[in-house]
Amino acid sequence: MFDEQAVIASILKGNLQAFKLLVNQYEKLVFFVISRLVREEQDREDICQEVFIKVHKNLHTFKQESKLSTWIARIAYLTAINFVRQNKKYQQRDYPDDPDKYHFTTEDPEELLIKKNTAAYVNYLIGKMPEQYRVLLTLYHLNEFSYQEIENITGMPEGTVKNYLFRARKLLKERLQVYLKYNEQ
Repeated sequence: MFDEQAVIASILKGNLQAFKLLVNQYEKLVFFVISRLVREEQDREDICQEVFIKVHKNLHTFKQESKLSTWIARIAYLTAINFVRQNKKYQQRDYPDDPDKYHFTTEDPEELLIKKNTAAYVNYLIGKMPEQYRVLLTLYHLNEFSYQEIENITGMPEGTVKNYLFRARKLLKERLQVYLKYNEQ
């Protein structure tokens, strides 16, 4: 079992093996948060390293008012957001806030191939969503953070988190209904 407080205390005393345990415990979480914002593998790896460097340098500031995973996820989220904002290749056009005005691209051969695997298609759809929807779906459904923890990670008010999750689920539901109807025929 991972004893968060013991690992933190050991890291603060300079134990690199304890930091290795921390990285092993949270590397998947960091990767999931980053992967919803950053597409290229090399960039993801660089950001993951940057996140753990920040964690190591700033662990002494962790006040243990929240879970360590929440604190690390926030660092990952903010680092990825900063990276996206600084790199033009990740700039996206603005998406409408109203899900009824949001439309996925028309189907092409690549999309039809992706649809053969429902899980891959769901991930494909999530990847096409606006940034905030992708991140919140990942944090809530894949990483199982609570609304309060997501608020701490993203800085969005809890009501906004709930609203965006509702919209994101609605978008996914609509697209999956079309997909399932299409595959029933």
